[in-house]
Amino acid sequence: MYEQMPFCSQCGKQVGLARYCSRCGAKQPVGDSAPPPAAAVRDALAAVNPRTASILCYIPGIGWIASIIVLASDRFRHDRLVRFHGFQGLYLFVAWLLDDQVLRPLLQRVPGFHLHAVVQLVLVGMSIFMMVKAAHDEAYSLPLFGELAQKSVAED
Repeated sequence: MYEQMPFCSQCGKQVGLARYCSRCGAKQPVGDSAPPPAAAVRDALAAVNPRTASILCYIPGIGWIASIIVLASDRFRHDRLVRFHGFQGLYLFVAWLLDDQVLRPLLQRVPGFHLHAVVQLVLVGMSIFMMVKAAHDEAYSLPLFGELAQKSVAED
């Protein structure tokens, strides 16, 4: 239920209560049938702080989603620090996958050997450590993951 769109339905410029856009001249829809503006949907990351985006990349289990969004967005295309955290968060997620899909099945067959639990604990610790570093706007390079992330950022 939309009464008046705060953004132009054609170009996305903020129009407030104006009936016509000052940029493109398009008449603005009024009433319940007005769709949300495409530009406003594209700019959903405009309100996201770079520090917050960096922290979200390290949340265990779902940080990979934030990393992909950060790396694919125009908003952070030129922010090397946020992109570094995005790549490093993705590589950390790959380590989670390898642990879950490779180490766990292999090591379950060895009685009394709990390396899988130790690896999970280390990965959780690394994620928390990196969330703290990202909160302080630091580009701390984790062993192996950080080197890969730096190379990935340099290739962009």
